[in-house]
Amino acid sequence: MPVGAILVPMKGLNRYILRQLAAPTIFLTLALTGVVWLTQSLRFVDMIVNRGLSAGEFLYITFLLMPGILVLILPIALFCAILYAYHRLSNDSEIVVMRAAGLSQRSLAVPAVIMACIVAVMTYSLTLYFTPLGFRTFKDRQFTVRSSFASVLIQEGVFNELMEGITVYVRSRGSSGELLGILVHDNRDKKEPVTVMAERGLLVDTSDGPRFIMENGNRQVVGQETRQLSLLYFDKYALDLGLIAESPKERWREAGERYLGELLDPNAGEDNERNVDRFLAEAHKRLSTPLHAIVFALIAMAGMLSGDFNRRSEWRRIAVVSVLALAFEIISLALVPLVGKTPSLAPLIYLNVIVACAISVWWMGRKRFRRRPAVLHDDMLEGA
Repeated sequence: MPVGAILVPMKGLNRYILRQLAAPTIFLTLALTGVVWLTQSLRFVDMIVNRGLSAGEFLYITFLLMPGILVLILPIALFCAILYAYHRLSNDSEIVVMRAAGLSQRSLAVPAVIMACIVAVMTYSLTLYFTPLGFRTFKDRQFTVRSSFASVLIQEGVFNELMEGITVYVRSRGSSGELLGILVHDNRDKKEPVTVMAERGLLVDTSDGPRFIMENGNRQVVGQETRQLSLLYFDKYALDLGLIAESPKERWREAGERYLGELLDPNAGEDNERNVDRFLAEAHKRLSTPLHAIVFALIAMAGMLSGDFNRRSEWRRIAVVSVLALAFEIISLALVPLVGKTPSLAPLIYLNVIVACAISVWWMGRKRFRRRPAVLHDDMLEGA
């Protein structure tokens, strides 16, 4: 038979299996992303209910976290989709027909590997660009929200930490937006903390940054050496909140906000030098995480294409490969902080991937167990 006549049906079968894999992968990705998004967004619901953040701002902030969520979900969705699709093909005896047509175990695994490569490429785009972009935009937006919505973020009857070192208590809010019954404790200077009480006040933006303007109150300071109370009454007092208006571009970027080049070659600075090992661990994580899709695909295929055609034992194989995939993911997650403390252990991250792939390929390439047909005894033949 000509080689072309064999390749055409194989290409058709590959496309058929790819379609069987694509639909559940997309469905599971959307479903899992929705569940994780809901759990993560609960952290920001309070900003809508009690702090006046608009629904549009809420959706935008939570949407910025989606690339990081997809990085974790895509390999898991692919793993579940492979188990589902190949179990369905086996249950409908389509795998048996494909084997009868001459397809080997590795040929049957080709569509799953192709799908895994597609997912890996998508995950690389997320880890190398969209995830740091989304996370740094999220952090920048937090700064903007803290400055723009500072007045509405203060809850009535609650001690609010407006910024690090400044705690504000407000009895009530007036109809015009002014704050009534104010107590402010400024502990930014540990040696001389200041307590301010006022009848009313308002957070305003000025050319020099945001200020907390208070009226009709007093300012109390206890001297560190004399331990005596210094009391100053005022008609109007302005508290500088300049740190709230710090430009997002000027703040220090965390490891999750940096692109790969910034992780491998951080700029000079005390904070950067102190976190070089963390940056390196994050860089290795960005480079290795997309490969998990290929590992998960090979583990799933090793379980679905090994052993005999026994529907009862197939569920046991699914359980075994699920545990193995979970163990691989736990080891991968544990290695990242370990590399952050000991950078010389970075090769273990990639060794974990290589070993898992090698074992899966070996397992998948084993000869299938075939039961020997029952031997009829002579006395049974005579009785027949």
